[in-house]
This record gives sequence, structure tokens and C-alpha cells, in this order.
Amino acid sequence: MEINSITCQENPTRSCIGCVCDSLKSMFEKLKSKVMEIAKQTRKIGEDDPRRIVHAIKVGLALTFVSLFYYVRPLYNGFGQAGMWAILTVVVVFEFSVGGTLSKSINRGCATLIAGALGVGAECLAKLCGEKGQPFVLGVLVFLLAAIATFTRFFPKVKQRYDYGVTIFILTFSLVAVSGSQAANLQIAYQRLSTILIGGATCMIISIFVCPVWAGQDLHNLIAANVEKLATFLEGFGDELFSSLGDESSVVPCKDDKEKTYLQVYKSVLNSKATEESLANFAWWEVGHGRFKFHHPWKQYLKIGVLVRECACHIEVLNGCINSKPQAASEFQLKIHSTCKNMSMECSKVLKELSFAIKNMTFPSAAAKIHMQNSIATADEFKSILMENSSLSTKTDVQELMSVLVTASVLIDIIKCVEKISVSVDELSQKAGFRQPKSLEKQQQTLLHRGIVKPVNDHVVLEISETLEETVENKKLRSGIVKLVDDHISGGNDHIVIKINETLGDSERSRPIEV
Repeated sequence: MEINSITCQENPTRSCIGCVCDSLKSMFEKLKSKVMEIAKQTRKIGEDDPRRIVHAIKVGLALTFVSLFYYVRPLYNGFGQAGMWAILTVVVVFEFSVGGTLSKSINRGCATLIAGALGVGAECLAKLCGEKGQPFVLGVLVFLLAAIATFTRFFPKVKQRYDYGVTIFILTFSLVAVSGSQAANLQIAYQRLSTILIGGATCMIISIFVCPVWAGQDLHNLIAANVEKLATFLEGFGDELFSSLGDESSVVPCKDDKEKTYLQVYKSVLNSKATEESLANFAWWEVGHGRFKFHHPWKQYLKIGVLVRECACHIEVLNGCINSKPQAASEFQLKIHSTCKNMSMECSKVLKELSFAIKNMTFPSAAAKIHMQNSIATADEFKSILMENSSLSTKTDVQELMSVLVTASVLIDIIKCVEKISVSVDELSQKAGFRQPKSLEKQQQTLLHRGIVKPVNDHVVLEISETLEETVENKKLRSGIVKLVDDHISGGNDHIVIKINETLGDSERSRPIEV
């Protein structure tokens, strides 16, 4: 210690230089790490949505175009310093989507036009009252119009679609009225209105014709993706439920969170309300594009979004059942385990079919209806299991079976939500004019041929017509057909009725035969 202190005292200059060098080196390293972090973040933002890069280029293009008011002498002589309103308009109204740009541009243009006209009228009216009465009249008019316009912003429709326009109306009317009373020059109002309209038109043209980003398309894709996220969770729920219901010795160790991301994807659905409403509002302003017409039923998307979030809330409860502490599975738990798993899988298949129908703008397929019926039938099966095991009513049994009963109850609520979503998607398909799928009969035959759909009916009725003029060969063929059907029908069919209709002249009679 004494040697170091002596050295520092002997070489104070060297020690100060060393401290400065260390500080600069530390600052350089921090700056380098910060620059690298910003570069990584920039790259990630661009990779997540490349349209953001295109949007930045479009804004730069629009600003360059309206800057010609300053670069070109004839334009500058015509508009003068009022050209800055065109630049301001581009910066303010150019949004990411076409709907957002159209909404702000139309609101700003109409509000400026109406406010400018009223401002000029207010100025003319104030001049009729003389120099002494002019300030009083303008003050009263500014107060009344500003108060009324501000109050209209509390109306839900106005707040949703015209809030920006009302704000611009108040600002423009006040500026025109005040500046008019002092400068008494209508040319200023004319120049500002012209440049604002030119700036708004520039934004709309570039937004529509240069790599357009449609808010309606984003809303359409968002709803389809949210439905698919719910299906992804329910699809992976069966294995997780098996782990939580098994014996402690058979419980599968918890996977890493990265490996169980399919159990977390539904959480983004819970916070999608604001995004959906914003996109629906912007989509209302957009012109017809592709298969999205001008009067496309955007409100129906919001209705589906509400039902999807309701289903996601039930899934949130269901996710808590997975994370609960595993207990030894009783005989009753093992009985209803397969029922819960079937309910989850059938709901997942329904949601996948609905998501596919929305994404491809087609009517829901026959498979969605069949899986929906299967899920309802499975729920009824669970209720019958509860009736058969109604004797399990002791306090100990209820405490042990509470978690699995809650899981099954939540799954039944999810089935009801999925059924509502299915009905809403059908309504959307009809209102939006989605493409018709293949005939229902052909789809059912294909699914049955592939073994994807199993018959769920307990009774099968075959009708065979017989006439007096029928030949012996046809009768033998008919008998062979009946025998063939009888030999191959199996599975869940406990009762088969073969109904033979015989036609005798003008009369008809039926012979039911039970097998």
C-alpha cells in the first residue's frame, strides 16, 4: 500500500491519464453495446412485419412530393409560405393502413373546408356590426361553435369515426376567424385549404396505389388467427390433462416453457379488443378491394371477436387446471378422463375448420358441423357418467374429484362458446358472400370413406322400394344388398331398422323389419 501511494504521488500525471483512458474505454464499450442492441431491435421490427419498412419509404415519398411547393418556383409563387400546411398534413394524416389514412385525410379535408367557410361567413357577419361590435360577434361565434363541437365528441359514433375531424374543425375555425379579423385577407384561407387538400390527396393516392396495407385484411386475418390459437391450445390440452390426472409415479415431468408455447398462445387473444375495434373502424373507411366490398360486414368480425375472447377466458381457467398439483387418480377420474379429452379434441377440430373457413373466405365445411355434434354428444356422455356415479357424494370424494369436475365443467362451457362461434361464422359467411364449399353429401362420403368421421346415430333406416314388375334377379340383388349392409354395419349401431316399401298399383305399404 505504501509503495502504491508513493508511486501515485511520484507519477500523478500518469495516473490521471490512465483513469481518463479507462473511462473513455468504458464509455466506448457501452456505446458499442447500445448501438448493437438498437441494430438488433431494428432488424427484429423489420423482420416481424416488412410492411413497416415499406410504410417508411411511402411517407418519405409523400413528403418529397409535397416539398415541391418550396423547390419549384412557380408553385412557391402561387402558394408561398402556405405550402408548409401540405407538409404538416402529410406528417399528421399518413397512417400505416389505407383505412387510417383515408379516415384522417377525409376528416381533415372536410373539417377544413367547413370550418373555413364558416370562418369566412363569421368574418363577414362581424364586419356588418362595425369595428366596435366585430370582436364581440367573433368571440360569441367562436365560443358557441367550439362548445357545440366539443360536446359532440362525447357521442360514441362521433368519437369513433369523426373525433379527429371535429378537433380540426375547432382549430381551423378559430384560426380563420381570428386571422380574418386582423388581416382581412381571404387569400390566406384559400391557400391553406388548397395545400391541405393537396397534402391529403397525396397521402391517399400513395397509400392506395403503392403497396397498400388494408386494415380490413388485417382484421380478417387477426380473427382467423385468434380462432386458430384457441384450437392450438385445446389440441395440446389432452396430453397435459393426462399428466395432471395420472398417478404421481406416472406424471410426466414439466416441459420447458419454450416447449409449451402452445399453452400460452391464447393469452394474446384476451388483449385483442382494442386492436380489433381500431381495425374495424379503419376498415369502414376503406374502398372495396379484392373480395372485401364497400359494405363488408365488419361488425360481424367484432361479434366473433367477443365470442372468441369469452372462450379464451374459459381457457384461462382451464389452463389453471393443468398447473394444479397432480393427485392420485381414482376410478371415477379415469372414467371421465377420456370424455374430457374427447371434448377438447372435438372442439379443437371445430375451431380449426372455422379458422380455415374464415381465412379462405368459404362457408364452414361439413366436418365442422359433424365435429360440433360429436362434442355435444361427448358432453351428454359426461352427464350420463355423472348420473351413473351420483353415489360419490361423501366429503372425501368431493374434495378429491373437485379438480377433474371443474375441468369437465369448463370444457362444457367451452363447447357452448364454440357453438356460438360456429353460428357467428355462418352468419359472416352469408353476409359477406363467401364461396360455397362442395356439396354436403360429397364431403360426408369422402370423410366416411377416409374413416375420419364415425357414425354417431344409434338407428339406421334403409328404405328399399319393391314393385310388382320387379324381376327375380332384382329381388336377389336386393336381398344381397340387404345382407351386405347387415354384415358390415358395426360399431355404435345397436338398433338397425330395414324398411321395405312395396308399391301395389296406386297404393303403398311399408314393412319394417328389425335386426
